[in-house]
Amino acid sequence: MSEHKHGDMDISVQEKTFEGFVKWATWVAGVSVFVLIILAVFNS
Repeated sequence: MSEHKHGDMDISVQEKTFEGFVKWATWVAGVSVFVLIILAVFNS
């Protein structure tokens, strides 16, 4: 059985996926805050 060496694995796909997730989460948070502000402004 071969020994695993820390840092040898290619993680470019995981990094790209995580970057997309962070970008998506930022957009969702921004839209949510915007919607909440609109609801607060137009609350009668």
